[in-house]
Amino acid sequence: MSATAIIVAVWTYMVTGSFWEAFAWTIATLLVLQVGYFVLIVRLIFRGSHDIAPNQDPVDAFPPLRRDGVRL
Repeated sequence: MSATAIIVAVWTYMVTGSFWEAFAWTIATLLVLQVGYFVLIVRLIFRGSHDIAPNQDPVDAFPPLRRDGVRL
């Protein structure tokens, strides 16, 4: 996100020669990136809650009864 903002700022400044126009385009870019990130996170959260369904496979239906003894 930072790299994209820097690239947009430098590119816009080089094209227009205006600091304020480069600043405005950079802020707009950051807002679009942040909104897109937020939408994707919300989508992942809601998709995860809808994907949780009872499994029909009896092998994967229950977690193991004891640990395997590996400790970190």
